[in-house]
Parts: sequence; C-alpha cells; structure tokens
Amino acid sequence: MLQKHQAKASFFLTGRFYRNPDFKGLIRELKKDGHYLGAHSDEHLLYCDWTKRDSLLVTREQFSEDLQRNYQRMEAFGVKKSDAPYYLPPYEWYNHSIANWTEAEGLQLVNFSPGTRSAADYTYPEMGNRYVSSETVLQSIMGYEAKDRNGLNGFMLLLHIGTDPRREDKFYHRLDEMMTLLEQKGYRFVRLDDLLEQRKN
Repeated sequence: MLQKHQAKASFFLTGRFYRNPDFKGLIRELKKDGHYLGAHSDEHLLYCDWTKRDSLLVTREQFSEDLQRNYQRMEAFGVKKSDAPYYLPPYEWYNHSIANWTEAEGLQLVNFSPGTRSAADYTYPEMGNRYVSSETVLQSIMGYEAKDRNGLNGFMLLLHIGTDPRREDKFYHRLDEMMTLLEQKGYRFVRLDDLLEQRKN
C-alpha cells in the first residue's frame, strides 16, 4: 500500500525483529524503498510500572545495554545510530528518567500523537473490552481529522507492522481505504524525521 500511494513511513523495530531471519528481506526492502528504520529497544522492555509511572523497572545500565544492542542489530542493515536519531520507547511507555537517559544517549525520544485508536490495532477479541475493531480504529482517525481544528496536520499515527494471529480483523487491510480518504483531503504521508525537521524550520 505504501508503494501504491508513493508514501513514506517510519518503522521502529525491536532488535528481536531485526535479528529474525524471516524478516531480513522485508527490512532490506523497507530500507531500499526509502523508509525510516528506527529502534524500539532490543527486547521490548517495560521501563516503568503501568500504575506507578515514576517507578522504574530497569536500571540505567540495563536501559543503555539494551538500546545499544538494538542499534547493533540495525548496523547489519547499514543503519547507523546517526541515521536513526529518533527513538520510540517500547510499549510507548516511559517517564522523565527514560526521556533523560534517551537524550544522554544522543537520541530524541518520540511518541505517537494522542487522540485516535490507531495504536489499538494490535488488540484481539480475547482481550474483552480492550479489543478495538478495525472499523472503530478507522472511524476514530477520520473522526479526529474532522473535529480537530488542525485536522491531522503534523500528526504521528502509530500502526503495528504485525499483530497477534488471534486478531483476524487486521487493520493493515484497511490501509488503502484510510490513505485514499486522507489523500482526498489533501494529506500526504512522510517519514517522521522529515516531519520533525519541517517543524524546526
């Protein structure tokens, strides 16, 4: 769909993903097509408690070692740390300490823009009331676009590259529909680094 729409995206992948031989071809193709390849931690660590966010579950040393392993995996695909200065923390969950540690590593922590249910595209029916259908995800995106005075200008929309097999209603099957609707409204899809560099200027 990205090729069809001539769109660029940003893929924040764990070290586990980068080192999985089944994904090597996909990663090389993403790089060849000009998409941003970033880090998402090596082992997808949970940095802080879900209910007490200021309580760290990792040490500074664990954080740094895990992060460095992620970037080492990326180097196998010709992606250096300097090529990928934006870092998406695992679970998109962090606190002030994690933000400071990320900055100390010479990186900029980023997260998705709130307001839609796009990040819930990983859920599956067995999760009960936490499950969010693809129709609900799509309607939340289009609904936000319609009601916010800035629409989706500058919006960082997070979608998952893969989901649990128990989710048969895959949102990526609705990508063509979503992208077509948004392009009809004048939007275009760009890499996160291009978006953020435009904001600086």
